[in-house]
Amino acid sequence: MYSLFQKHPTVCTDTRKIEKGCLFFALKGDTFDANDFALEALEKGAAYSVVDRQGLVHPQFVNVPDVLKALQELAFLHRCSMKIPVIGLTGSNGKTTTKELIYAVLAAKYRVTATQGNLNNHIGVPLSILQMTRETQIGLFEMGASHPGEIEELTAIVRPVAGLITNIGKAHLEGFGNLEGVMACKGALYDFLLTHKGHVVYNQDDPVLVGMLRARNAPQDLLYPYGAKTQKVKTGTEKGALFLKIDGYPGIQTQLIGSLNVNNVLAALAFGEMFGVEREKAAAAIAAYKPSNNRSQWMETPYNALVVDAYNANPASMAASLDDFKKLGATNKCLILGDMRELGDVSLQEHLKIVEYVRDMPVQQIFWVGPWFTKAAEQMRAPGLCFPNVEALIGHLKKHPLRHTTTLIKGSNGIRLTKIISSEVC
Repeated sequence: MYSLFQKHPTVCTDTRKIEKGCLFFALKGDTFDANDFALEALEKGAAYSVVDRQGLVHPQFVNVPDVLKALQELAFLHRCSMKIPVIGLTGSNGKTTTKELIYAVLAAKYRVTATQGNLNNHIGVPLSILQMTRETQIGLFEMGASHPGEIEELTAIVRPVAGLITNIGKAHLEGFGNLEGVMACKGALYDFLLTHKGHVVYNQDDPVLVGMLRARNAPQDLLYPYGAKTQKVKTGTEKGALFLKIDGYPGIQTQLIGSLNVNNVLAALAFGEMFGVEREKAAAAIAAYKPSNNRSQWMETPYNALVVDAYNANPASMAASLDDFKKLGATNKCLILGDMRELGDVSLQEHLKIVEYVRDMPVQQIFWVGPWFTKAAEQMRAPGLCFPNVEALIGHLKKHPLRHTTTLIKGSNGIRLTKIISSEVC
C-alpha cells in the first residue's frame, strides 16, 4: 500500500472532492458506506479505490480487510518514513487555537504541515499526516478524543517527539465518565513522550498538569515549562483583544479575545524557543494571527459588536468566557448562551452552575438556547428568554433585532449558534 501511495500521494475520502490521480478510501459512517461510491471515484479521476466490501472486483480496486485501519496504517508508515520532528497536542480547551498559534510561530522559520481545521479524530489525524511531503520540515498534529484510549491510539500513529496538553477539563464526560477518565486518556501523550525521551511543553502554573508529570517522575531535562505567573506576564486589552508584555519579547498586540488565550500564546512561544525561532519573529507571528474559526473572535456588524466563541463549550471554557466578558469595558451587554454538549450525567448540574453565575452579571439581555439551558434557567427562574434551538432564537431576533449591543455568543458547536451570524440578525 505504501508503494502505491508514493506513486499517488493524494488521499481523498469524499467523491465530491476527488483529485485526479488520488487514492480514494471508501470509509464507512453511521449513515453511509463509501464502498457504494468506489466506482464513481474512479470515473471522477481517482487512480485507485481502497475498498473492504467482499465481492467488489475491479482492476483499480485495492481490497483490504478494513479501510479505516488501512488508512491509519498508511499514515503510520508515512510518519515513520519522515525523519523530521513531529509535534502532537491535545487537551480539553484551546487545542485548535493553540495549534494555529504554534503553526504561525514555527512557520516564521520552517515549512510546517499542520492539522487543517479540527481534523483531529481517528480519521482526521491520519489524513493530516498524509499531507506531509518531502518539503515538510516539522509536522504539527492536533489530537482530540471523546472516549477512553483514543489519545493512546492517535499518539501511536503520530509518534511525536514533542508535545503539549493544553489543560484538563470537564469535556466529553459522556464518554469519559469523570475528570479522572479525561486525565487518563489525555495523559497517554505524556506516557508516549516520556517513554521515547520526547520533550513535554507544559503550563507550570496548572496544578493538574504538574501533578500528572510528577506522578510519572518526568525528568527535568525533558520538560519545557511556561506560565503566566512564573513568566510575570502583564496583560491588557485593546478593543477587547489581548495585549501581552512578556519578559524578553516585544509587546504583542494580539487579535484574540479572552484570557484563556494567554496560555495559548505562551505555549506557542515555548515551541518557538524549542525550535530556535527568533523572538521578534515569533512575537510578530502571534500579532499577525487572526482567528477565523468562531473561536475567540471579535466581530463588528452594522449594528452590534460580537464576541464569538461558538465552536465549542464546556464548563471551564464557558466560565472563562463569561469572566472575560464581565471585565470587558462595554455598555448594553447581551449574552447568547447555547448548551454545553456531552456532559453526561452532570449535564443539568453544570448548566445550573452557569445559570447561577450569570444571574448576577451586569447584562441587559440574556438568551438561553437548547434544552439543558432552558431546563436550568426555568428551574432557577433566571432572567432571560429561553429557546429550544437556534432557529427559534433567530425567528425572535428577526422580530426583535439587537441594536447597539456588545454580545457574547458562546455554546457547543452542535447548537449551531454560528447560524445567528450567517443569518445577519445581529
